[in-house]
Amino acid sequence: MHTENRHYIIFEASEINTIDFSQVVEDSALTVRRNLAGTHALVKYDGEAPSSIVSLTTKSQEYEYSEIMDLLSGDEWTPSEDDLDI
Repeated sequence: MHTENRHYIIFEASEINTIDFSQVVEDSALTVRRNLAGTHALVKYDGEAPSSIVSLTTKSQEYEYSEIMDLLSGDEWTPSEDDLDI
């Protein structure tokens, strides 16, 4: 995995259908990671932000790999052990 030039954006899941999946790493709305509540989504891209990302009205700041990993390990994105039905 090349993370050197990879960027990550979080946005409201209601905007998923505005993403041009030829411009991002994910290949469809089905492969986009969503938070546990299903209200926000994450996409990644290499290099400059593509036009469909620039056009998002609810996008977050641009994250680097270590920043997004910290964020995704939080309660909003990762279930706690208590939430897992093992």
